[in-house]
Order: sequence, then C-alpha cells, then structure tokens
Amino acid sequence: MTIYATNGARLYIGGALDTKSDPFVEADFSGQAWEEIGETENLGTVGDTSAEIAFDSIPAQRTRRLKGTRNAGSMDLVMGIDYEDAGQQALIAAEKTPHDYAFRIVLNDAPAGGTPSERMFVAKVASVAEAYDTANSVMKLNASLWVNSNVVKIDAAG
Repeated sequence: MTIYATNGARLYIGGALDTKSDPFVEADFSGQAWEEIGETENLGTVGDTSAEIAFDSIPAQRTRRLKGTRNAGSMDLVMGIDYEDAGQQALIAAEKTPHDYAFRIVLNDAPAGGTPSERMFVAKVASVAEAYDTANSVMKLNASLWVNSNVVKIDAAG
C-alpha cells in the first residue's frame, strides 16, 4: 500500500448548497463554480463520528452502547493571509451568511497519467479569524467549517 503527502492538496469553496436528508453523491456537486482557497497550511480533519447512546442494564450489570446520530465534525483550516486571494475572500463572505456551502478537496495522490482522489461535502463557515502571533511568524487566517453532510469520496483513477 502506498502513502501520500498532504502537500500539493488543494481546497476549494463552491456556492451555497442546501443540506438534504439523503446522503450526498458526486452528482450533487456538479455545476459548482469552484474557487481555490489559497495559501493553505493546515487542512484539519473531516469524517464521521457516531454519538454514543448508553444504556445501563441493571440485571446485566453492564453498560450497553449503541450508535446514535453521525457527526462529520469541524474542519479547522489555517491559511497564510492573502488579502487578494479570491478563495479566502469567498470564505470570509460565507462566514457572514447562515448558508451551507459546497467544499472540495483535491488530494495529491494521482497515479502516473491518472486523476487524484477528491473529497466533497457541505459545511457552514462557522468562524474566520486572523492570528498574528510573534515577530517571526506569518499572519494567519484561521477558519472553522461545521460539516453538515456526509463526505463524498472519489478515488484516484489510473
């Protein structure tokens, strides 16, 4: 099995896209006008976790656990501030709205002559904040995405 580096991955924001009760599929993201978010340093994590439903059985003297609702979590992004980057501007604008937006990650794992893996999902831009840190630091833009859908996975192809 081969491993891949995160470097070279690209993050994109699309337009507002309503959530739905059924899982999203690749076709749900067609027609999006994708804008790359530049100067990314950290793409964070994304993926489902089930809520725990616990039941304490008196006769069994045991806690039983069931899976509850699924939550794809928050994806925390770190970027170097670029005031002219259209993707960062779109991210900042999205934070000012109550809407969910389409997001797309294109990974750096394409086989020779092939296409890379992709991940697509819908999220609210929960926060966008600037971080200035110390004298020998790059000014950063930190954003948090509240993922409100399943993550559509598209495998790399040869």
